[in-house]
This record gives sequence, C-alpha cells and structure tokens, in this order.
Amino acid sequence: MNPPIVFLDRDGTIMEDGGYVRDPGQVRLLPGAAGAIARLNAAGHPVVVVTNQSGIARGILTQAEYTAVATRMEDLLRAEGARLDHTAWCPHAPEVAPPCDCRKPGTGGHRAAALALGRTTDQAWCVGDRLTDLLPAREFGGRGVLVLTGDGHAHEEDARSEGFEAAADLTAAVGLILS
Repeated sequence: MNPPIVFLDRDGTIMEDGGYVRDPGQVRLLPGAAGAIARLNAAGHPVVVVTNQSGIARGILTQAEYTAVATRMEDLLRAEGARLDHTAWCPHAPEVAPPCDCRKPGTGGHRAAALALGRTTDQAWCVGDRLTDLLPAREFGGRGVLVLTGDGHAHEEDARSEGFEAAADLTAAVGLILS
C-alpha cells in the first residue's frame, strides 16, 4: 500500500509567514521544516503544498511574484535534501461569491494535486497553522495536525475542539505522521 499524501500549508508551516511575501529574498524556512519534509520523502509520502494566495486577487502581489517566492522556497528545501511533489495554490479572495473550491477549506486544489500525481486523497494528512488547513482531512478520511508555528496558537482551541491534534512545529507533526 502506498503511503498517503501529506498536504502542507505554506506560510506559517514551512516558511515564516511574512504577510503577502513578494520578494524571494524574504523567504525564510522555519527551523526543521526541510528536515521534516525530507523524512516524509524518505518514507514515500507524496508531499503537496496547498496554499491560499488571496494577495493575487487583491492586487498586492502578482502571479510572477508568487511564483518567484514559491521557487525560492523549493530551492531552499532542495538545498537541504527535501522536495515537494506538487504545489496547488488558490489566487482568489475569500469574499468571492460563490466561493471557489480551490480555496481552503475547499478541496479542489488537493484533488487536482492528487490527480496530477496519480494518487487518491484517501487517508491523506493535512498539516497547517489554521483550522482551514486541517478541515479537508475530514473529507478524505484522513487526519489533520495543527502546527503551533505561524498562527497556530490562535487556532489551537478551535482545532482541538474539532478533534485535531496539535504539534509544536512541522518536525513534531511529521513525528506523529510517521509514528
């Protein structure tokens, strides 16, 4: 049996959340993030980033700026022996009506990534610093882990009341996934 996909949020989970990051020079990986992703890679889990990027719809950053930041993050991960198997991003603002399915907690980005990888979302893990990052796990029959980096502390009570686990950071979350 193939290990399930692990869907990771980007800002506040893998890299520092600097608001609407437009400059690749501002990308800072969170301590241990690359090592944690490398452990998932070694265990055979496909690793997919799913990120909401409403700054594009709001005119705060361009698609080219988003792409440059994403490329820099991937380069930094690769330099530490980690890789992402796919990235799905939503450029829409949350106030779009009707809401798009690609904006978390929607699952359109997750499903598109799984399809691109030739995998299913069955039993997938969802890891992030907000409750909206975790909710798709329910639809997949999987599990979610809130990381207490980024905005995690502000969402901890809600995440726990929804039955999700919490971990200090991505390293600890990966420890739960691999246990």
